[in-house]
Amino acid sequence: MKQKKPHTNKKKIEVLFAYLFLLPNLIGFLVFTLLPVFTSLLLSFFEYQGLSLSWPPNVSFVGLENFIELLGFHREAGAIIANDPLFWKYLWNTIFLMVGIPFAMAGALILAILLNKKQKGIVVFRTIFFLPTMCQTVAVALLWLWIYNYDYGIINTFIRNLGDLFNLNLEGVHWLSAEWIKPSMIIASTWTYLGGTNMILYLAALQNIPKELYEAADIDGASNLQKFWAVTWPMISPTTFFIAVMSVIGGFQGGFMFAYIFAKGGPHGASTTLMYYIFDNFFTWHNFGYACCLAWFMFVLIFGATLINWRYGGKLVHYT
Repeated sequence: MKQKKPHTNKKKIEVLFAYLFLLPNLIGFLVFTLLPVFTSLLLSFFEYQGLSLSWPPNVSFVGLENFIELLGFHREAGAIIANDPLFWKYLWNTIFLMVGIPFAMAGALILAILLNKKQKGIVVFRTIFFLPTMCQTVAVALLWLWIYNYDYGIINTFIRNLGDLFNLNLEGVHWLSAEWIKPSMIIASTWTYLGGTNMILYLAALQNIPKELYEAADIDGASNLQKFWAVTWPMISPTTFFIAVMSVIGGFQGGFMFAYIFAKGGPHGASTTLMYYIFDNFFTWHNFGYACCLAWFMFVLIFGATLINWRYGGKLVHYT
């Protein structure tokens, strides 16, 4: 009888131990990620008002009714009206708040260029600009809530002092009103992430650009602006593309904390985003099935936006 080689048995033992080490992570993924995702997909086809001690639970299969209610339209008094007009309003709010993405990216790039110096103490400045990202979003939102205060906020106090200086009747701005709350959220979120991870990514990309390219540009007599467009911008385009894709994904999922702290989604839903709408349906109104339907629509929306970015944005990337 042919005996198995010792190294074969050893390899099987090593594979077994590898699977044993991977098992806890696999169990965590199955229990805390895959199972909830599958459950949310299942619940999106049901009308479910929450947990109950009664049996059987108060669950009824509605098929595609949640999706029809979410995305459908009906005719009323000769006009075409959305089945859920709040959804379209909050979708617009979410897209509007993403206007700040280009400004945040441009600001992160400018900061990275300024901090890409070999000077004494530059690490301190890099740390200072990165600190707001490390703070809890609740704390940052409370800080901006104080800044935006109409009576004693820093911005309105500056506006009134400026008016007194030039003999102008300047009373300040109601930053948390329905007209101004979305721009206020854009400013606050842009400031929060201006010197964060995006700045670090740009800084790493800038430091990986070969110095020979700049030396060749200097020999050709290129100005700083010409070197930026001919050397820097093409070389950091993969990083820019990655940041743009992740920023769009984060934009569809963001806005919840600032909306909650500033005005709890108000005034009149002016700051409510899709994430906030999911939160309200799930935790406030206990429309679990409809909330899961919203979550899956957001998944499809983010997936589609990412595919578009990869399809068209990828063409602008300069690969070295």
